[in-house]
Amino acid sequence: MNINIVTIGLFIGAYLLGSIPSAVWFGKLLYGIDVREHGSKNAGATNTVRVLGWKAGLPVLILDVLKGFAAVNLVWVSSLVSGTENFVNLELVLGAFAVLGHIFPVFAGFRGGKGVASLFGIILAIAPIPTLITAGIFLITLFITKYVSLSSIISGFAFPLLIMFVFHTTIQSLIIFSLIVAILLLLTHQKNIERLIRKEESKASFLFRKKKN
Repeated sequence: MNINIVTIGLFIGAYLLGSIPSAVWFGKLLYGIDVREHGSKNAGATNTVRVLGWKAGLPVLILDVLKGFAAVNLVWVSSLVSGTENFVNLELVLGAFAVLGHIFPVFAGFRGGKGVASLFGIILAIAPIPTLITAGIFLITLFITKYVSLSSIISGFAFPLLIMFVFHTTIQSLIIFSLIVAILLLLTHQKNIERLIRKEESKASFLFRKKKN
């Protein structure tokens, strides 16, 4: 993958897309609340639901997924041939810049979220079928345990296993990226893991709360 002015521009564009702080802007503009100061203090869809409810959280979730998906699809601006290793490599780098933007958003004082929703959009664009299976694992784990953090970690580890042993991917960079996804989820959920070990992690019961008549 040759690095030129166009490629650098794509990297910047992917970072800026990832930097769009959906949760922060949505909360401040429509509710006058910075979700980073409430709940888990995370600028993500889950905390937005926790603090502001589904009407706020669902749009944030969709936007976070879309910005990751859009960042990867900047690859079509390049002259690379779809499906080639260089094409996939550029997709992966663009995805990495988008996640970097989500975690350290230039538009929100470099205080962002954990990047799970945006990461989902990224891998959905690159490897749609393994990603959809991973999403199913996430939902099943969430339904059983009610822990968003644990569900994210387990599905994150399932992704590289699917890539390597189920779909037998031969592109080394995609295999490495899938492993990085698992490691990144571990690193960004360290506090959650500590709370899980101490049995102090909050369950996402608010996600399953029945609406009162």
